[in-house]
Amino acid sequence: MPDIPVARHRLSNGLRLTLSHDNSVPVVAVNLRYAVGSGNEKPGRTGFAHLFEHLMFQGSTNVAKGEHFSLVEASGGKANASTTWDRTNYFERLPSHELELALWLESDRLRNLLPAMTQAKLDNQRDVVKNERRWGVDNQPYGSWEERLQTLLFPEGHPYQHPILGSMEDLNRASLADVSDFFAAHYAPNNAVLTIVGDFDPSAAQALVERYFGSIPANSAIPHAPSKLLEATFGAEMRETVLERVPVPRLYAACRTPAFGSASFTALVVAMDLLGVGRASRLYRALLREQQLAHSVSIFAFPEIGDAAIFVISATARPGIGHEVLEPAMWSEVERLTTQGPTDDELERVRNLYATGVEADLQRVGERADRLSMYACLLDEPERINTEVSRYIEVDADRVREALAVSLRPDHRAVLTYLPAEVPARM
Repeated sequence: MPDIPVARHRLSNGLRLTLSHDNSVPVVAVNLRYAVGSGNEKPGRTGFAHLFEHLMFQGSTNVAKGEHFSLVEASGGKANASTTWDRTNYFERLPSHELELALWLESDRLRNLLPAMTQAKLDNQRDVVKNERRWGVDNQPYGSWEERLQTLLFPEGHPYQHPILGSMEDLNRASLADVSDFFAAHYAPNNAVLTIVGDFDPSAAQALVERYFGSIPANSAIPHAPSKLLEATFGAEMRETVLERVPVPRLYAACRTPAFGSASFTALVVAMDLLGVGRASRLYRALLREQQLAHSVSIFAFPEIGDAAIFVISATARPGIGHEVLEPAMWSEVERLTTQGPTDDELERVRNLYATGVEADLQRVGERADRLSMYACLLDEPERINTEVSRYIEVDADRVREALAVSLRPDHRAVLTYLPAEVPARM
């Protein structure tokens, strides 16, 4: 896989800039990542990071409400945003000659959002977030799984314990002054990473960034992120059973893991792929093909910093199969991989899948920009994008066994079980 060019710069106001030039396609991606997520929120003031994902598109003194999207789309581009526990991300992908438009839009709302903030905008987007929760959590089968796992995995008061969407009570209480203070505290050039990838002239792009962002003042009083350190283990298995109107039982098994970027986290990613990625994976083969206990399995990680990343296995039972049969079969496969380790053929399979997947992803300028921003924002090392595959390939069978034995053991895991609730008969 060819090396991706990475050039780093820092403006006098602290904004970190990452440039990656590639003129193979006349497209450019702009990715602006702020080091603030739901993990930076205070008790009683939750949901603000995600709320600003919406408010940032509500206009500034120079851009009307919703015009950010319309200007980008009229130029032939796309724009969006996302929020996690550790960051909030805003991004555009446009024809390369429209780079200046994206930089102006992003710098303008960083500089001029608050003067245009109104109570009506806050009330409107607060209602949007409520509807997002109703649609994605409250009215979806198994929709509460992420929030319930957070409650099991993290103790009261930990910055990752509350949902990214926040408490609806907190959002209802939020005043215009509250949300304005949150923006002023965290949205500053010295708390952000700007990445530009694609077809552009590096010198001209750097000059444009300086022009649009250089005069925005830094914030010398950005709040320190709350501590995310935790005890090494739970000390006991954490369990919750939920009776809901779901069609079949579903299990979520999760553990806290070492931080994203660590060698142990990478080893768990390899273990994750061995267990649940592809039809040749252990859980798919055992639970779906051979024993026919599960309708589907999935496995994924939340790549967070601190000692608080998460590793999750999900298994949905086939009709007529009970959770009391499905769960032991799932743990049997995990235990077999933990004690015996993977074969050479299995490691070769997942290494090839991973390398192919990374190379395919990095063909897209938007994905490349997002990964560069991720490594720069969380680890201050965007160059790690060029070692993703090699770090994965270095993981051997012993490291897989060790990673699973340390992280996914009975006294350090949470199990969330959804069971179908009986629906009262209609009179």
